[in-house]
Amino acid sequence: MTRNNITFLSAGTTCAAWHYRGESDAFDSAAGRPCVVMAHGFSGTRDAGLEGYAEAFARAGLDVLLFDYRGFGGSDGPMRQHIDVKGQRADYQAAVAAARRLHGVDPDAIVLWGTSYSGGHVLHTAARDQRIAAVISLTPAVDGLPVLGMILKNEGPGKLLALTAAGVRDRFGRKPETLQAVGPKGSAAVIAQDGALEAFESAAGPLWKNEVRARCTLDVAFNRPVTSIRKISAPLLVQVGTEDQIVSSPAAKRAAAQATAPTEFRDYPVGHFDVYDDPWQTTLATDQITFLQRTLTGAMTHD
Repeated sequence: MTRNNITFLSAGTTCAAWHYRGESDAFDSAAGRPCVVMAHGFSGTRDAGLEGYAEAFARAGLDVLLFDYRGFGGSDGPMRQHIDVKGQRADYQAAVAAARRLHGVDPDAIVLWGTSYSGGHVLHTAARDQRIAAVISLTPAVDGLPVLGMILKNEGPGKLLALTAAGVRDRFGRKPETLQAVGPKGSAAVIAQDGALEAFESAAGPLWKNEVRARCTLDVAFNRPVTSIRKISAPLLVQVGTEDQIVSSPAAKRAAAQATAPTEFRDYPVGHFDVYDDPWQTTLATDQITFLQRTLTGAMTHD
C-alpha cells in the first residue's frame, strides 16, 4: 500500500499528514479519484486506531489524507496538546484545500470523515464548504451540553467543578496545567471510564500522548456543531454506539433527524472506544465504503 508523508499549512502552522493512494479504479472518474480527509477526536493522533479505516478506503480505491491537528502528533504548533476547537476546524479546512491539490484527486469529490470530537468538526466544515461530496460522522460529539450532562450523571458535580477549576488555572494562571485525556473512573482525567485507557492504548501508536491542556474543559459547552447540520448539502452518514458513555448517541440521532441533506443513521452495540479496533472497525469501515459507493456513484434516498 502506498502511503506518503506530506505536510500542509494551516494559518501558517505546518500540519503533518499521511497520503494514501487508492489501490483500484473503482471510484475513478474523468476528473480523478475521491479523497477522504480524516482526523481524530479528543486528544487523538493519526496513528491511534485510524490507520485501519484509511487502509480500507485505499483498498477500495479512494485516496486518503489523514492528518494531525496543530499541536498534536507530528504537526507543529506553539501550544502542544491544546484542543483548540476553532483551530482544529481551521485545520480541517486547510486539509481539504491540500487534498484538492493532490495529483489525481477530483477536487469536487472530497469526503469528510470524523470521529468523536472530529465527528462534530466535519459537520461544521461541511456546512461551510458546499463542494464537499459526502460526510461520515462516527460516534460524534454533536453537542457539548449533553456531554456535560453525562459527566454530571456518571461522575457527579465534583468532577465538573474540578475540570472547570483546572481549566481556569491553565488559562489564567502563571503555569501551564495539563490533565490526562483518558483514565479510569474516579480519576482526574477528562474522559474517566474503566477500561477506556486500556482500549485506547491498545489502538494508539507512538504519536499519541495521554495529555491535554486543561483549558479545553472550558470550551466543551460551546462546542455545538449540531447548529450547523441544516446547512450541510452533502449526503451524510452518522454512526453511533448504543453503549457509548462518552458522547450522547441520542443527541447524534436527533441531529441526524434535523439534517436536510440525504442522511443515513446507523447504530451498533458498541462503546465509544470499540470503533478503533476489530472486530467492529471492519464492520464500520465496510458500511462506510458501501455508503460512499452508493453516494459517489449514484442516488441516495433520505431516511
